[in-house]
Amino acid sequence: MDGVGLSANNKQKQNQMLPNKMRGEFSRNQRKDSEGFSETPDLEFEYSDADKWTVELSELYSYTEGPEFLLNRKCFEEDFHTHMPDQKWTELDSVQHRAHAMRLLDGLDVIGRERRLKVARAILYMAQGTFGECSSELEVQHWMRYNVFLLLDVGAFTALVELLNMEIDNSAACSSAVRKPAISLADSTDLRVLLNIMYLMVEAIQREEPTDSPEWRTIRETFKSELGSPLYNHEPVSVMLFGMVTKFCSGHAPHFPMKKVLLLLWKTILFTLGGFEQLQCSKVSKRVALGLPPLPEDSIRVVRSMRAASPPASASDLIEQQQRRARREHKALIKQDNLDAFNEKDPYKADDAREDEEENDDNDNSLEAEPFPLERDEVMPPSIPHPPSERVCFPKGLPWAPKVREKDIENFLESSRSKFIGYTLGNDTDTVVGLPRPIHESIKTLKQHKYVSIAEVQSTKEEEYLKTPLSGGEEELELCATELLYQGILPSLPQYMIALLKILLAAAPTSKAKTDSINILADVLPEEMPTTVLQSMKLGVDVNRHKEIIVKAISAILLLLLKHFKLNHVYQFEHMAQHLVFANCIPLILKFFNQNIMSYITAKNSISALDFPHCIVHELPELTAESLEAGDNNQFCWRNLYSCINLLRILNKLTKWKHSRTMMLVVFKSAPILKRALKVKQAMMQLYVLKLLKVQTKYLGRQWRKSNMKTMSAIYQKVRHRLNDDWAYGNDLDARPWDFQAEECALRASIEQFNSRRYDKNQSNPEFLPVDNCLQSVLGQRIDLPEDFQMNYDLWLEREVFSKSISWEELLQ
Repeated sequence: MDGVGLSANNKQKQNQMLPNKMRGEFSRNQRKDSEGFSETPDLEFEYSDADKWTVELSELYSYTEGPEFLLNRKCFEEDFHTHMPDQKWTELDSVQHRAHAMRLLDGLDVIGRERRLKVARAILYMAQGTFGECSSELEVQHWMRYNVFLLLDVGAFTALVELLNMEIDNSAACSSAVRKPAISLADSTDLRVLLNIMYLMVEAIQREEPTDSPEWRTIRETFKSELGSPLYNHEPVSVMLFGMVTKFCSGHAPHFPMKKVLLLLWKTILFTLGGFEQLQCSKVSKRVALGLPPLPEDSIRVVRSMRAASPPASASDLIEQQQRRARREHKALIKQDNLDAFNEKDPYKADDAREDEEENDDNDNSLEAEPFPLERDEVMPPSIPHPPSERVCFPKGLPWAPKVREKDIENFLESSRSKFIGYTLGNDTDTVVGLPRPIHESIKTLKQHKYVSIAEVQSTKEEEYLKTPLSGGEEELELCATELLYQGILPSLPQYMIALLKILLAAAPTSKAKTDSINILADVLPEEMPTTVLQSMKLGVDVNRHKEIIVKAISAILLLLLKHFKLNHVYQFEHMAQHLVFANCIPLILKFFNQNIMSYITAKNSISALDFPHCIVHELPELTAESLEAGDNNQFCWRNLYSCINLLRILNKLTKWKHSRTMMLVVFKSAPILKRALKVKQAMMQLYVLKLLKVQTKYLGRQWRKSNMKTMSAIYQKVRHRLNDDWAYGNDLDARPWDFQAEECALRASIEQFNSRRYDKNQSNPEFLPVDNCLQSVLGQRIDLPEDFQMNYDLWLEREVFSKSISWEELLQ
C-alpha cells in the first residue's frame, strides 16, 4: 500500500505543476485510461481466406530477390528476340503465343543445368506478366493471368513438378548445403524459380473473375481436380510439399526455400479443398444428406456483424476506479442499496460522463433512482450535455442461438430423476413420469434447442461398423480431395505436424535464437551481408516480414486441414489434433501470444515501394532510413491479425470438449495471456479469446471471476450459450479428476481402430476371414518352399517327425 500511496502523491504533485488547461486534459485522459477503455477505434479488418491478390503476389518474393526480376526479363527477351526479332509479346496472336510457350517448354528437357535455369527464368517472366511491355499494375495482372492459363494449357505444370522432384532428390545440392557454414539466397536459385512459377500458376488460376471465358472455367476445374488427386508423381502435390517440409526440418536439405514451399502448400490446400465459404456450404449440404436439421445461423455472417468490446482494465486501474467511485458516491450522499455500483460497465457502452445517468435508466419510477430537485442542485455536479451522435447503438438480443447436446439432456434427466424419484433410466430421454411440471418445461426447452453435429453422427456410425463388421456392410467412401489428401499424409502425419510446429516456433517473434533451432532465413539472406545502415535496416525489415509470412502460411495450413478433416470425418480431425497436442502445440501458441500483441498487430515490416508488381512498373524512389522507419500508413498489419485469429481458432479446435486439454490451458496460466489479447479491438479475435477464457473460467476460482466481471460480461454477450453449462460457477466440477493420459489413450484407441478398419486393408482380422474346409483343396495347394529348407529336408524330417512320438489314439479322439 505504501508504494501505491507514493505514486499517487507523485501524480498529484505533477498535476499541480501543469497549467489549468493542460491539467484538465491530463485528468480527463487519466480518467479515460483508468476506466480501462481504449480510445482507439475498432480495427476495420475483414477476415477471409487470404489478403488482397496483389498482396498475396508480393509476399511470395523477399526484397532481397528484387534484382532477379530484371534477370528473368533478360533471359526471356534473349530467347524471344532470337526467334522473333523486332516483335513484342503483347502484339502477337494466340497461335504465336502458344508456339513460343511450347518452344520454351521443350527447353526444360535439356541436360545442361545452366541452360535449363535460363529457360525456367524465361517461363517465370511470362508467369510474372511480361511486365517489361506493361505500363500499369492492372495490365501486368491481365497478362499474368493470360500467360499462366497458356502455360497450363501446354502442360507446363507437369514439367515443373517433375523438375521440382528432381531438385528435391538432388543429393549433391543437399550435401553441399549441409557442409556450408552459412546458407544464402544463391543456394536455392533453381528451387526458388520453380516454386515461384508454380505458386503464380496456382494463385492466378484459382482467382475467379466475372469476365473469365467458359474455356478458362473448364481449365480451372480440371486443374483443381488434378492438383488434389495423385496424378502428379502418384501423390497429391500437397503431399510432395509436406515431404519437402520434413526433409528441411530433419537437416538434410537446409537450402530449401521454406517460405515459398509453405505458401505454395497453403494455396494448393486452399484451392483443392476450398476456403471457409465453401466449407460452410459443404457443411450445410452434408447436414441435409445426413437428415439433420439446418444450422441455426450462418456463423460467418454473425461474426462479421459483431462489434468489438472495449478491452478490460488492469488490476491497478480497477482499484483506482473503485476508490474514485467511492469518493464520488460519498460526496453525493446517495444511499447505496446494492453492490452494482462497483461492477464493471457494459463492454458495449462508451466511456463518458453519462455513466451515472444511465445506471438507472430502466427504473425511472423508483424513488431512489432520482433525488429531489433541491438536493440534486446542491449536491450533484452539473450534468454535461452530449450531442446525440455520441450515443452508442446497443445490440438487440444475443448473437448466437443456444445449443444443447443429447448428452446434456441425459445428464439433466438423470439428476432430476435421482433427486425427485430416486432411480435412473439410463439413456432414456422421453420418460418424464413422476417428475414435476417445471422439469417437463425444462426438458421441452432443452429439446427445442438440441443440436446434433455431423461429428456425433460419424462417431455413432463408426461404433456400429466396429460392433457389426460383417452385417454392417461396406462403407461408401467418397474419394473427394480431402479424403485423398488424408490418405496421402496418413503414413507420416506425426512428422508433418512436428515439422510445421518447429518452423512456427522458429518464426515466432517470442523465440530466442538458439544454436539447435532450424535456420528459416535461407531464402532471404543475400550472399554478401549489408555494409551500410540503410542496407541493414532494409534486411531487418525483410527478415521480420519473412517470419510473419511463414507464421501466416502455417496458421492457415493447420486451420484449413483441421476444419476440412473434421467435416470429412471426425476421427481424421482427432488424429491430426492429437498429434498437434503431443507435439506441444498448445504451449507453443500460448508462447506466441505471450508478447505485446498490439505491437505485433500494428508492426510495419513492409516497404510498399519494393512490393511486386509495384516495383517493376513504377520508378523506385530513393529509400532513406527515415522512410523505412516510418513504414506504411496502415492502421494494422493484415497478415499478423489474420495469423493471430487463425492460431486462436486452432487452440479452440484442439481444446473444445476435451477436459484434459482445457486443464492444460489452466496449468500453462493462459488466462492473463489471453486477457491481454482482448486489447485488440477486433470482434472476431475477441470472440475466440473469450471462447478460450469461457472453457476455463470455472477452474480459475471465485476471486478471478470477481475481479474480471467485465470479461465475464463480454463472454455472456458474445459467446454462444450452452444450456445447463455451469461455465460461470463450476460448483460441482471443481473436484473433477484430471487424467490426461486416460482421456488421450481412449481417444487414440478409437482413432487407431478407425484408421486400421478403413485404410489398413492388409491387416484384416483373421477371425473374420473365410475358412477353406475342403481337404482336397487344402492339400492340393502348391506351397513354394525355400531352397535351404529343401536342402535340409532329411534333417527336418528326422528332427520334427521321426524323433517325436505321436499318440495317435489321443489325436483321433
